[in-house]
Amino acid sequence: MAVPVPELIPIAYEPKHRTETIGRYADGQFLATITYAFPEGFRPDDGWEEHKRLYVVLHTFDSAGSYRDSEIWCAGTWAEQQRNPHGDDSVLSRARVHLAKLLRSLPRRSYTDIAIRPFHLTVDGVLFGLVTGEDEGEAWAELYPDRLGFGEPWDGTYDT
Repeated sequence: MAVPVPELIPIAYEPKHRTETIGRYADGQFLATITYAFPEGFRPDDGWEEHKRLYVVLHTFDSAGSYRDSEIWCAGTWAEQQRNPHGDDSVLSRARVHLAKLLRSLPRRSYTDIAIRPFHLTVDGVLFGLVTGEDEGEAWAELYPDRLGFGEPWDGTYDT
């Protein structure tokens, strides 16, 4: 029998990996990321590069792991990044600068493991959140649009 999704889903802090910008701050917990995403229901075809967008995301939670708020900002598209891949004005550079600014705004920030409750919201047709479910008797949680999957033994590690 599968272990159900826990009420609080742990996410492990991993420096230099995809969960390097998570932790705690004066008002609770945070999860920040830079991630590319397509709008829900998008089917790749010619011109897909204009639909793949790079987002800077900051989700905040109270100290008990309940969702509080999100700041989600689109830095540009894959096509823009390919036209100008280097330099301070590239899409990726703009995203990194914006993420650093958001993180600096969190008082008494420390990078560490977090534990949060499932949540979701849609911005620009893109699903953001920690969504849970069950497939073939196996419980899971997945961070969208990052596509980080969590499951048994619910120790905070993820699969991609």
